[in-house]
Amino acid sequence: MTTREFDGIRLEKVRDHVWEIPREGDMNVPGRVLASEDLLEAIGEDDTLRQLKNATHLPGIAAPALCMPDGHQGYGFPVGGVGAVDARTGCLSPGAVGYDINCGVRMVRTNLTYDDVRGREEELVDALFEAIPSGLGGGGVINGTADAVEGALERGVEWAVEAGYGVDADLTHCEDEGRRPDARPEYVSQKAMDRGRNQMGSLGSGNHFLEVQRVTDVYRPDVAEAYGLSAEQIVVLIHCGSRGLGHQTCNDYLRRIEQEHADLLSSLPDKELAAAPAGSTLAEEYYGAMGACINFAWVNRQLITHRAREVFGDVFGGDPVDDLGMELLYDVAHNIAKKERHEVGVGPDGHPAVGDAAVDREDRELYVHRKGATRAFPAGHEAVPAAYRSVGQPVIIPGSMGAGSYVLRGGAESMAASFGSTAHGAGRLMSRTQAKQEFWGGDVKDDLAAEQAIYVKAQSGATVAEEAPGVYKDVDEVVRVSDALGIGDTVARTFPVCNIKG
Repeated sequence: MTTREFDGIRLEKVRDHVWEIPREGDMNVPGRVLASEDLLEAIGEDDTLRQLKNATHLPGIAAPALCMPDGHQGYGFPVGGVGAVDARTGCLSPGAVGYDINCGVRMVRTNLTYDDVRGREEELVDALFEAIPSGLGGGGVINGTADAVEGALERGVEWAVEAGYGVDADLTHCEDEGRRPDARPEYVSQKAMDRGRNQMGSLGSGNHFLEVQRVTDVYRPDVAEAYGLSAEQIVVLIHCGSRGLGHQTCNDYLRRIEQEHADLLSSLPDKELAAAPAGSTLAEEYYGAMGACINFAWVNRQLITHRAREVFGDVFGGDPVDDLGMELLYDVAHNIAKKERHEVGVGPDGHPAVGDAAVDREDRELYVHRKGATRAFPAGHEAVPAAYRSVGQPVIIPGSMGAGSYVLRGGAESMAASFGSTAHGAGRLMSRTQAKQEFWGGDVKDDLAAEQAIYVKAQSGATVAEEAPGVYKDVDEVVRVSDALGIGDTVARTFPVCNIKG
């Protein structure tokens, strides 16, 4: 048996690209890393494996706790982590969702080709940067009134479309049709709503961006056709979340857990895994508040889409939807916890088990926590939009500013192997502090323009340095592993044309 060890944590190779931290001590389940040997080497350099092992202590967690190929160290729970926890006897963990609730990505198709944009990149990036708010602090596409915030929290994209910021097709091409029906705005604090009010339709900072891309490669033509993608087509990728509203909501509930469920908190190896017992008042209220934040994030991306459509209409002429074909391909969250039904292996002791240790399988309702992981449901799943059900759910995997991004489809093995999940991006290799020591933002920007014809505009050079191509893992390898495991099948590759950041 092939084994690897990182900082005292031993992993056994189960099969190609699957590594297991065996269950021992107080671990409720094993931990599993889905990675090639090269990616595992990078994952083992920070505290990701320790955090994954800690996550196996969550009460009610179903086997196994997972780390996707792009995994890296996060707040308590690793980024790239998937934790499926029994929704009746387990717990719900804000720490395993993260501060940026429903950070996610959406891709907008166009009928433009790269030739239509070539030579106008700087005009386009300047117009997008001017029109779409970015960076720390306030400012949004709209001035959020109390009614607007309430509508966004309760009704999501449905509210935005009715208010004139989208078209009906945007609803049917969004995860959950852009609305969590169990959202409960009354469980979102006034402080959180106040923080979100002047950020409705804004990218924020950090790794959030709007990127104009061209489709460079098509790997599965039948699926690409179903997704409306073709070679040399221009698409727009938007990556952002719930801004200060989601951050404040996470903080509010972490503080409440410290006060109301200190006993559970003290039983966990890391207080940053903070969780509330399933069925508790706090868990129910957090789930409702999280649903409202999910809706707000979808509205945030919808408003940015609306403004991007206006910019494209101004730059290229014509109606953005009717003439330029700016239709939503898909919008999917990657910081989220949702109740889903999955089959779970059960051992002779009645506890979750995997592989040969499982003697039976049970259908259970689980809180599936995906933190830096993307839902990847296969063809035929009822939760996949009708337009894509025959081929599988679109999965969007952003790379760095100097590398390609990918469109995948939910793989046939995803339900059995990863609770219907795959990676969410390239995954960081380098901390933001280290990145700013290694790179100079102006040089990165100039090199991208001169060497790859990629035009970047950001609020600061530090942001560009933090997001330099060398800061991230090899997205090609992340996607290759996903495809090889059958959890996310490669459909198409895209490459940056221009990018705006906070």
